[in-house]
Amino acid sequence: MPIKYCSHCGATTRQLIPNGDQKLRHVCSHCETVHYINPKIITGSLIEHDDKILLCQRAIEPQYGKWTLPAGFMENNETCLQGAIRETREEANAELQQPELYSVYDIPHISQVYMIYKAKLDSLNFSPGVESIDVRLFGREEIPWQELAFSVIRETLITYFNDKDAGHYPLHTGVITPEMKDLLRHKPEGI
Repeated sequence: MPIKYCSHCGATTRQLIPNGDQKLRHVCSHCETVHYINPKIITGSLIEHDDKILLCQRAIEPQYGKWTLPAGFMENNETCLQGAIRETREEANAELQQPELYSVYDIPHISQVYMIYKAKLDSLNFSPGVESIDVRLFGREEIPWQELAFSVIRETLITYFNDKDAGHYPLHTGVITPEMKDLLRHKPEGI
């Protein structure tokens, strides 16, 4: 998305490759401030309770009505964990216990990075927040695989159930590609 005006002085910007850089950037035509467009960080929680996972049904676009883990864009002046806790409260009115970083997925084609924390549900006092239609606990066989909102959520859940079977939960990293979107229509094999 183009940046038309400088956030420092209000002058118009132009696109050029600044000295020492290799990419085309938006540069202020007056004060020469370089305006970078960087990836967005999404932070959220994979929350366990009695062999079930907490999922939220989206009340907003994109993917209105689809199911996802409680997650959203990280805010300025917060840590990734603080963002995951905040998003869980906003979307599911839920509190976490023992959160640990579980997965980091790069999604370069949309310039996003997902950071998901595995945690325990503090209590059964959860309910839909303003961005959720419904919030429920799902067992492995109950997961609405065909109704998941995003490929990264599907990949996180598959990885989680594989780790659960193996009995350990290492930190995972990976890359989500556009081709993985087609897999959202099918229940994963072996789950």
